[in-house]
Amino acid sequence: MPLIHNQTSLPLEPDKSLFDYADDLAVRVPTSCGRTGECHECIVEVRQGIDALSPITDSEDFLRENYRLACQARVIDIEADIEFNILRRQPRILTESIETNHIELDPLTVREGDNIVFKGEPPPFTKCKGARKSEAIFAGDARTVDRYRGRILGLAADIGTTTVAMNLVDLETGDILYTASFENPQRFGGSDVMHRISYDTGTYQGELQAVLISSINYEVGEMVRALKIRRRHIVELVAVGNTTMRDLLFGIDVEPIGQKPYKSHIETDLIEGKRDTTALNAKAHELGIRINPNANVYGGPLIASHIGSDVAADLLTIAIDEQDETVMLIDIGTNTEIIAGNRHQLHAASCPAGPAFEGGQVTYAMPGYDGAVERVEIPSPSRSARGRERAQRDRRGCPEGLGNAPLLTTINNTPPIGICGSGLIDLLAELRRHDIMNELGSFNDGSNEFTFHQENRLTLSRADISALAQAKAANYCGQNIVLETVGTDITDYSRLYLAGGFANYINIQNAIDIGFIPNIEPSRITKIGNASLQGATIMLTNATKRATIENLVRKITHIELETNPIFFDHFVEGCQFKT
Repeated sequence: MPLIHNQTSLPLEPDKSLFDYADDLAVRVPTSCGRTGECHECIVEVRQGIDALSPITDSEDFLRENYRLACQARVIDIEADIEFNILRRQPRILTESIETNHIELDPLTVREGDNIVFKGEPPPFTKCKGARKSEAIFAGDARTVDRYRGRILGLAADIGTTTVAMNLVDLETGDILYTASFENPQRFGGSDVMHRISYDTGTYQGELQAVLISSINYEVGEMVRALKIRRRHIVELVAVGNTTMRDLLFGIDVEPIGQKPYKSHIETDLIEGKRDTTALNAKAHELGIRINPNANVYGGPLIASHIGSDVAADLLTIAIDEQDETVMLIDIGTNTEIIAGNRHQLHAASCPAGPAFEGGQVTYAMPGYDGAVERVEIPSPSRSARGRERAQRDRRGCPEGLGNAPLLTTINNTPPIGICGSGLIDLLAELRRHDIMNELGSFNDGSNEFTFHQENRLTLSRADISALAQAKAANYCGQNIVLETVGTDITDYSRLYLAGGFANYINIQNAIDIGFIPNIEPSRITKIGNASLQGATIMLTNATKRATIENLVRKITHIELETNPIFFDHFVEGCQFKT
């Protein structure tokens, strides 16, 4: 009997997993745990023959009806028909940011007569000892890109560890014509940069670059089909990302980023006087990016160590080069970056927060897919009768002795299957607010877990809280060490900017209450969304701003948290859930 997927059938083989069949069918299934069942990402729908598969494992306890993890579901009955579909899960990816002051349209790729030319002077990339031989580029004059074909388009890309977002821009008008976003396909190499560095320096070096470029090319194909244009119309690409993501895109050996002193080959070259900027330039055809083959691909400048060009782009978005008031910017992610100061003096630090708030290390945590709990409220006994009735009617996660069940809001209002970062912050804050959990993260009744959705048995365990405490502590350390190093108090700052998709959806007061962000008046806090994509778009459309940020990043003082003598004290303090 066959196994069927999208009307394609294969013969059944005993003990073969659905993930193995997906491999045979060249179907991409999301995973980041090495097929151990830990990441809960490879969910498939079994449309027929679910009884012909191996019993549900402990890793699949949260699934109901005809859903399985592809890595855990194995064929045990070869006489049955089995049909499955990959869930086409699109995470909620933020592509919007704040409005910026008017940026004059002044790109580096322009029309001159019948030709399109690149006005910049890209440095020779081959001088970097970390560039792989296959990536050797920029021999000779690269000024002329192509003849004018009726359009001059550019692509701005934010290459995040978890997600990728891109803007297609008309370089003759400055209009954004198309925005695309997708999950970073490199997750099979690990959910954080250190794991990806380890993966890329092993047997499969180059695979992470290849899969990323393949996904970019796919999205470019979707763009050109939707707009009925040609790939050759895209004559420049600006990409930003943390140090690891950017260097992986350009095929740079990332091994030194993963070990002391945690510096890219590019940063080391700058320090040794071998280059005058950490920005990169390449030809599209040399990287295998399927736009105009002569298009310049620009990688925004790094700041220091793990603090990459995505944060440099953030700084352009908030116009730090024009600010006299003292501000702090926190870009929250698997690696959180902190910038403090103004246009006259800036300090920066990077915190290895890990993936706990982004779907890793916590049993029922997940990225922002449909069904992820994004808001949690535990009703107080004093709520209105109507509110109490609603809570009692929805008793999906009520431990013994708690008057009302948690009220849950999920992404797209679908049944809950897990919880994302904003939901975790709410849940922790509510547990503290109702004295269910103490500031050390222990449950006051001595239990080992809290059930926040009874029907699907979604729980938060002591081990989960420990992982979240450590992730929070890393953020806390960075924020406080920066403040102490600069000699300021958080009240000295006129504005706190929160950057990134995760930060955009958190409840600010709840984040303050558990010590996730500094205790500053909420009215001084501004969420700036995907400021990295916005900043990349500014770099693409304005040559002066591009030069400005290249010069500015060289003046930023980097604070190394790992070697700071007060790091451990702050980390211990940061593990507590309090303001």
